[in-house]
Amino acid sequence: MDDVWQWLISLPSLPGKPSSQTIVVLAASPDRTTSIALQADCIPSVEGDEGEKTLVDFSLALNGTNGGVRVLWTSGRFAAASSVALRCQLLARLLDEVIMLSPFIPCMSGNHGGLPEPKLDEEVVAGVFDMAETDGTAPAASFFSLALLLRLFWLCACEAPGDTGFLFFQALGADIERALGNCRPALGQLLCSVGPDVEQQFMRSLGYMFAKLCLLREMQAESAARQTALPAACLSLSYATEVHGLLILKGYAPVIAMYRVTSAAWTPIAALPHEAPEEPALRYGLAHQQLEVVAHLEYAICARNKRFMTISVRVDNVRVRVARLGLRKDETDTGGEDVDDDAMDSERHFPSRLRLWVGPRFGASYATGPSLGRSTGNPERHVEMTRTVRGTFAGTTKLANGVVLPRVKAKMRSSARRCNRSWRWEQEAEGSAGVFEGVLCDPVTGTEIASWRDSNGGTAGAADPRNGMRRRYGGPGRAFTKMWGLVVAGDDLPEEVTWRVGMEAEGRTVPWRVGLKAWVSYMPNGVRSRHFETRCIEWAHEVELPLVAVNGEDL
Repeated sequence: MDDVWQWLISLPSLPGKPSSQTIVVLAASPDRTTSIALQADCIPSVEGDEGEKTLVDFSLALNGTNGGVRVLWTSGRFAAASSVALRCQLLARLLDEVIMLSPFIPCMSGNHGGLPEPKLDEEVVAGVFDMAETDGTAPAASFFSLALLLRLFWLCACEAPGDTGFLFFQALGADIERALGNCRPALGQLLCSVGPDVEQQFMRSLGYMFAKLCLLREMQAESAARQTALPAACLSLSYATEVHGLLILKGYAPVIAMYRVTSAAWTPIAALPHEAPEEPALRYGLAHQQLEVVAHLEYAICARNKRFMTISVRVDNVRVRVARLGLRKDETDTGGEDVDDDAMDSERHFPSRLRLWVGPRFGASYATGPSLGRSTGNPERHVEMTRTVRGTFAGTTKLANGVVLPRVKAKMRSSARRCNRSWRWEQEAEGSAGVFEGVLCDPVTGTEIASWRDSNGGTAGAADPRNGMRRRYGGPGRAFTKMWGLVVAGDDLPEEVTWRVGMEAEGRTVPWRVGLKAWVSYMPNGVRSRHFETRCIEWAHEVELPLVAVNGEDL
């Protein structure tokens, strides 16, 4: 895969023969009997008075043992002399097809209203590549390799012979890891340019391939203790940016690639029976899930007096969802029924703890603070007591001295009602950073879900929250939306965190850090299973914050 980029750059300089073909091998079996190759057919074409114009047609082919060649995919013809570079035209075509093959998204399925299929603008892709190449060819080349590998993966999964998929991961697994680790700058720039709709579909398509890679690595490992860990750069993909007064952080991570939280670091996972689901369908479903997080932090810079400015940051909204990485289904496959009516669809990991932090660069002294806007949690308990007394006459009672008294029966009933919330939010400070942290608690027992373990795991005596978390996506007291997600907005976190910066810094652009750590847990929702687990992932980025102050009197 390292030679593909330079091979593409050299294509426009090929001699204009009546028909010329060049081939680069992408993957080959150890005995060289089977290989996957990318080839380019250069075809001269005459179009009126414009003279001779070279057209290039790309294809992916599978070379078999008997010398036969099976073409798996063709790109269509591109003009080599176009204003958009040939490699950018090919990349746009690869991304279009990868997005169309992304796992099923219920609210975005089908062609609603006869709208045309979405396609990426080649000019946008070319602009992103120009920006990436200014930092060196490695990010741009790695991102192109990732797009090509992703398209080849879908070919192996849907159209190629069964053993081609094993060849793909066996020969190109290292290339996938290297591309994921090196393409982050170019990938982040592209995702910022194409919008959230394309971003979501592309990242779910990428997450599906990555989940399959992790599954294959686990299957090939002889034991969990000897399993080779994936590079840290491959565990997740995220980026952060500043736009329109918002600090935006987005992160994606397949759940199977997230670190498992256990009670003791020395305890092997195989020793805990609940760590492996017994049901094959449940095990498969939990392995094909992806954590998706979007955090919007609104900031404001105000000049209160001539000495300093204040930088205020509050949570605009945080959206967390665990998406199921399922293949697209046609209406004919489901008999016209909703494809989400799946018994295992609600068996998902769910967010159980969030920690979001923001502040100046580590070690910076230009900002003083933070000043927090929320006190330590000291919640009031709202308890309503209702007592009812009922009395009835039940005849008479004759005493020993002959006196007759009426007999009365009385019954008293009392009831209590409490107001509890599933999520508990608080603020903290860690160095110069302000921290927003939320913890999910069982509404029945009050136990923190992310830190709970059974008696074998080390938290003996804590109330078992598994019964309280059953059917967590339904009912009036549910802690999640009907789309299996969590939304945190200003009604939960209206307070802000502030810093003070001297007026001499006005007009400068300073680095500002933003990060998020998310925990997801699984407990049975509608099935009978002993399985439970908690996993976590962490993202951290720096963005450029312009210190353009607004007069406080104008607010």
